[in-house]
Amino acid sequence: MNANKAVARRSLVNDIGALRSGELSLARSIDALEKRFADVEAAVQAYLPERDRFGRTRRDAAELEIRFAAPEERPPLYGAMLGVKDIFHVDGFVTRAGAAAPPELFAGPQAAVVTRLQAAGALIAGKTVTTEFAYFEPGPTRNPHNLAHTPGGSSSGSAAAVAAGLAQVALGTQTVGSVIRPAAYCGIVGFKPSFARVETAGLVMFSESADHVGFFTSTVPDMRTVAAAAIDDWRAELAPQHRPILAVPEGSYLRQCTALDEFESQLRALAAAGYTVKRVKILDDIDDIGRCHQDMIAAELAIQHQAWFAQHAALYRPRTAELIRHGQTVTRARLLEARQNRFAIRDRLHGVMADYGIDLWVCPAAPDVAPLGLGVTGDPKMNMPWTHAGLPALTLPAGTGKLGLPLGLQLVGRFGDDEALLHWARAMEICFRS
Repeated sequence: MNANKAVARRSLVNDIGALRSGELSLARSIDALEKRFADVEAAVQAYLPERDRFGRTRRDAAELEIRFAAPEERPPLYGAMLGVKDIFHVDGFVTRAGAAAPPELFAGPQAAVVTRLQAAGALIAGKTVTTEFAYFEPGPTRNPHNLAHTPGGSSSGSAAAVAAGLAQVALGTQTVGSVIRPAAYCGIVGFKPSFARVETAGLVMFSESADHVGFFTSTVPDMRTVAAAAIDDWRAELAPQHRPILAVPEGSYLRQCTALDEFESQLRALAAAGYTVKRVKILDDIDDIGRCHQDMIAAELAIQHQAWFAQHAALYRPRTAELIRHGQTVTRARLLEARQNRFAIRDRLHGVMADYGIDLWVCPAAPDVAPLGLGVTGDPKMNMPWTHAGLPALTLPAGTGKLGLPLGLQLVGRFGDDEALLHWARAMEICFRS
């Protein structure tokens, strides 16, 4: 099929407004989604197969209508179609985590964030494809912008589902770059809150020290609506009145990007819109930080999978097995050192932000556009240090690169200042809207 037909971002804010008011019925919304699935899902393959997807969805919608018959009582995500990465447990669904290992090994109660989004009125569209155990071994999902290219990983199905109009919001996780990168590749907004801002209960864990729950939407206003519903202590009133001072992290970290000309074009667009953009040399020890992060997540993955891997190693795909075996060699002292390093990097970044009057870091969301082929999911190295430090990060769609594929701009804020990040991101998003 023509890949252009596979791209159809839906506005959650507009759709939910119509659903809550009664202007749009849940039945008509689900009819439209079913048609969209029929048109593009076979090509994109964002979801795991489900025999009676729309029968189940209509039954769930009928229950939602009964619970909230009065429009004024309808919750903020009333009728939103939610894609759930298949490492979150959802009642009534099997969790396979992209793996061949028996799913009963890692079954568990429904994820806390799923329960929270359902309480806010979201309807489950289905389980989205993940790479094996949220690492590098890919599933079948294709990039809606060009079906020959990867959508990124590990939250591949979630990013593709939103980009293809198969969900208005989707859940993902990030251990290195699994929200920010696929959002960039698929031309949508991805948000990774500060570490531990969203509960990870009910998740097939990769790394207890690095796993972040994240979200995908079409726009920043959509993301602000989702964040307010999903995060318990969300403080929407914390909206800074000043325009943020931006900084580019110059040096070895930035040189990892191969699309620097395109990044400079993004910076010029921001400067033309009146933003101050500083250039600060930092993260020249990026290789050391990378080794530290890799040792930490490998060791924690090995601990999480100790019993499963001992019994079912032959069912693990090569890259996952290799990381587990590496993790088995990481000493307890090295793991403790790596965990502590997260706070040292965070403190260093915060210190530089204070010294230079910086509000947000701006940097590429990925080294380049989505790579050709489905055997790889791209490189998360532009995301790694911010994930390691646990800072909130967001992808803004910001133009196109080679072959007309999407480019993303990564915004990174101070730890805990997620509300400010999303507030500032809205005005910046307008700079790149065509």
